[in-house]
Amino acid sequence: MKIISKIIMLLLFIIFFGFALNNTDNVTLHFFSGYEFPGPLVLMLLIFFIAGIIFGVFSMLPLLFRHRRDLAQQKKNLALREKELARLQNESSIPPPSDSI
Repeated sequence: MKIISKIIMLLLFIIFFGFALNNTDNVTLHFFSGYEFPGPLVLMLLIFFIAGIIFGVFSMLPLLFRHRRDLAQQKKNLALREKELARLQNESSIPPPSDSI
């Protein structure tokens, strides 16, 4: 399995390296205030791809924290219920006191 993943990674690298070599044309990014940023197309694509990843990770953080908080609360509830179950099992396993007549 490691060999297959290494081969796939090598193929992806070769494909992306070829993509980078074929897209070296200069492009100009125009901003609203008249500022222009010239650079190679592959660099612009890489910058915006990385920016998209960063924004995606930041947008998922609230959901991640909410799930962690819910998981901690569920673990606490489970521990309380297990403790209650153990107490009830101990109470039912004690035989009732015998009547001495």
